Amino acid sequence: MKATVDSITGDVVRLITRDGELSQITIPRSLLPVGCREGDVVTISIEYDMEATSEAKNRAADLIDRLRKKSR
Repeated sequence: MKATVDSITGDVVRLITRDGELSQITIPRSLLPVGCREGDVVTISIEYDMEATSEAKNRAADLIDRLRKKSR
């Protein structure tokens, strides 16, 4: 997905998507490639992390089990 850097204010960047629908995305400035400025076009990519998802689900299940045992 392509987006235009609309504004940079402190540590916050506002992006406007270029996919035909007007959408705004706010990201931390630290995610912006070095040298990008307002008006520049960037590519946004989102990836599914199956391993991290599985680990997060396991941590949540472990926490729920511990809470249930504690409340008995």
